[in-house]
Amino acid sequence: MTAGTGARGIPLDQLLEGIEGALVELPQVPAGGRRPVLGVAILDPDDEFGDHHGELVLVIGVRGRESLPFLRAAARNGAVAVAVKPGPSGAVAELAEAATEAGVALLAVRHGVRWDQLGALLRERLEAAELHAEVHHELPPGLVGARVSDSPGEELFALAEATALVTGGIVDIEDTGNRVLAYSRSDDAVDELRRLSILGWQGPETYMRMLREWGVLDRLRDGEHVVRVDARPELGIRARLAVGIRAGSRYLGTIWVQQRFSPAVVPFAERAEEALVGAARLAAAEILRRRTGAGPASGGAQLVELLTGRANTDLVAGRLGLDPAAGALVVGFAGPVESDAPARALHRDQVRAVVSVYATAYHRSALVGALEDRVYAVLSGVPESRIEPALPVWVRDVVDVARERTGLSWRAGIGSPVSGLAALPGARAEADRVLDALARAPGGAAVAAVATISELRAEMLLGEVVDVLAGRPELRHPGVAALLEHDRRRGGELVASLLAYLDALGDVRSAAASLHVHPNTLRHRLRRATAVSGMALDDPRERLSCHLQLVLVSRETRSPGRRR
Repeated sequence: MTAGTGARGIPLDQLLEGIEGALVELPQVPAGGRRPVLGVAILDPDDEFGDHHGELVLVIGVRGRESLPFLRAAARNGAVAVAVKPGPSGAVAELAEAATEAGVALLAVRHGVRWDQLGALLRERLEAAELHAEVHHELPPGLVGARVSDSPGEELFALAEATALVTGGIVDIEDTGNRVLAYSRSDDAVDELRRLSILGWQGPETYMRMLREWGVLDRLRDGEHVVRVDARPELGIRARLAVGIRAGSRYLGTIWVQQRFSPAVVPFAERAEEALVGAARLAAAEILRRRTGAGPASGGAQLVELLTGRANTDLVAGRLGLDPAAGALVVGFAGPVESDAPARALHRDQVRAVVSVYATAYHRSALVGALEDRVYAVLSGVPESRIEPALPVWVRDVVDVARERTGLSWRAGIGSPVSGLAALPGARAEADRVLDALARAPGGAAVAAVATISELRAEMLLGEVVDVLAGRPELRHPGVAALLEHDRRRGGELVASLLAYLDALGDVRSAAASLHVHPNTLRHRLRRATAVSGMALDDPRERLSCHLQLVLVSRETRSPGRRR
């Protein structure tokens, strides 16, 4: 009996995210990898064997070794994976060996997990994956910043993942009846409370009763603040952070963050409580949208229109509840160029989710979206004369989380405040110039990860001048080309040595130290560079011209993949 299908399918490991470890174990995976699952089927001993091509088969009604014939039969009929209950005596090793021989993945379902609940959960995930593929296949390429709700809970699951990243914990999102709406996946061993919550899609009543007795639930309903719940080792329960999800005075649910344990207790992130407030605001907007039956959230698409100047500013501001004349600023986030397009899109979306949590915590009406490979946050209603001190703090937190999550050197550029939303295209261009200047700066990952335009004006001016020089090759001195050719033919270091000397303002000892050579060696190279190039380095203007051209050569050698 088929419980659900999806034409495109979903990889088994993705299907089991958040489930593996809590509800099932995966003791055996075929050497060929985790093939896509196209559907879920329930196999009862009384059923006749049928076609299970591409399906995950749940073998019910038998346990342990009694499952072996059905496991083998499902594999012969094309199953990708088979789920069984090992039984009280345990037969995992024997079942895993049989699964290996049959070429299917084995899922060992935990004791107490109900087959109907597991099947319903897997079916929901398959349907969400199918809808996700259909919706994104139809989206215009230019609207990569639009947020699309792929299923009733897709946005909340994505929010749970982002919240787990920024808090350093394991996240559940529950409604007012303590029913689980979404949760983050976890590679750690979860505590008994989380396991029971996911298993029953509801917080266990015994624990909820204790929370009521401790006054935790009253505090969560009382306002927008984070409540700490101490660990209860005797109950197998770890420490938690919690925040109420609210829309005005209306209580909509709770976000719970369990402390990790891997292999010892892992502290929450330094500013986990601040980030959790932002997550609660985003959750409130999504829960209200679902309850009212509104269409997909369109803030991301409207942000793209504002940043590109294609929008009617007053109209968009009215839709978003913003003052079109209020001060605003743009923060841009960018990672290195990646040739793998799917990986690039994944990393961009992960960073966008993290930016959303932090930006909303800092500024309730923040707009976050993506344009091409960059993520932007727009803050409206900010002072026009200055950047508030708290802004660079959370922006650095975003970059730290993005770097840790993706393993890539993400950076952030903060533009100057502007007067009104109509000036956002110019503000975005300014943030982009800061990002480009950070990418050009020597030192790679060692340079600052976050900067404002005021901190990089010299670098930006130099970049603009060098851009002109790059586009006008007829202005370049032929002596620089002669130096490059000399180094190419002889494996020399004349270009690098002359650039280091000019960067050091003519200080031979300092330049020699940066090159790890003796000062006399550098002096010899400088004399040789002058002879090869024919450039008069004692002339200030010619020295400046040479320096600019060598900066251009250095930039082209590094090829940071900056934008034009």
